[in-house]
Amino acid sequence: MTDKKDLNYVAQLEREISKKYGEETVVSPKQGWDDEKEKDYLEQSKALSARYQEVQVEKTEHNGVLVSKRLFTKEKDARSCPVCATYSFESKDDVYMRKFSCCFECYINYIEDREARWQSGWRPELEEEKNDGNNT
Repeated sequence: MTDKKDLNYVAQLEREISKKYGEETVVSPKQGWDDEKEKDYLEQSKALSARYQEVQVEKTEHNGVLVSKRLFTKEKDARSCPVCATYSFESKDDVYMRKFSCCFECYINYIEDREARWQSGWRPELEEEKNDGNNT
């Protein structure tokens, strides 16, 4: 078996690799590098760094942990239905909350097949509201 440190073995290996994969596979990366390419690389690196600095998000401390302020853009009551005041964690409610500003249950009860009326501004009078109005 040949010693891997033998220069003849290394040269033979390079020849075989260049035959199989092409001449550029055995060329040193430094061979094609010059001052102009170095300058261009440094400019690109600075531009990338500047762009990264612009994208970085402001962070705020929350319970002792730095958290992106983007996570706090939602209102706290965004999970409560403005129509029936039900608080929900269900994903199907998220869809109706975004499109109609109500939960799935309210969509079924008040909006389904009456979307034009809902879009025009109509909202149901809830029983609680009627009771509050009668008691005063």
